[in-house]
Amino acid sequence: MNGRKLSSLSIFFPFYNEAGTVERLIDDAYRIGSALTDDLEVIAVHGGNSKDDTFQKITDAGKKHPDLIIVDKRDNWEGYAVIKYGIRAATKDWVFYTDGDAQYHLDDDLPALVARQFATGADVVNGYKKERGDNFIRTFLGKAYAAFSSFLFRLPIRDTDCDFRLMRRTILGALTLESHDASILPELVKKLQLAGAKFAEVPVSHYEREYGTSSYTALGLLKEKLIGDIALFFKLRKIRKQ
Repeated sequence: MNGRKLSSLSIFFPFYNEAGTVERLIDDAYRIGSALTDDLEVIAVHGGNSKDDTFQKITDAGKKHPDLIIVDKRDNWEGYAVIKYGIRAATKDWVFYTDGDAQYHLDDDLPALVARQFATGADVVNGYKKERGDNFIRTFLGKAYAAFSSFLFRLPIRDTDCDFRLMRRTILGALTLESHDASILPELVKKLQLAGAKFAEVPVSHYEREYGTSSYTALGLLKEKLIGDIALFFKLRKIRKQ
């Protein structure tokens, strides 16, 4: 990046039943984020009433990093739509988030997103998985869903549920996100598109889960996405006709 840095950056993670990854991801956010900007904030979203000691790990990280912002949504009933609260808590010019399960690594791929932003002037830089570090069923259903959502919503990116996103906050601040389930992802991308955001993409690595298991079964998640996305499609069509 030739020494260039972002004016300011918010990094947040939604954590739920992910005690084994909290410390490393937050440490990585401070270490890598501080090389990308001189004005950094890190946000940990406790995304539900975790069955392990996720929240304790977050509070421990807060002792290590006193400026860590903690958003406690242990009463969350919206599933992955809890990312809305991370977006709302972010105050910097650029907002980056990724999953709390550490299947994406910040080391190489976050600097690549920032470099792509400098090269293109994009408002949103989204990752897309080079290979998926999941079993066959999750990989197959994930690819099928990506094709479905891109077709249904005419999205400007190829991998809707690749949660490795760098976004300009001035555009985010103009959005109202209403989904209460995993359809938050196509809603976020589509509303950014409708707001006039310029998109760019970067291939990123996706790794096997190191700790715990997903809160969703593969079929359960697909069902939630399909039902939610169809409802979202008609809602967005109604809004655009007004």
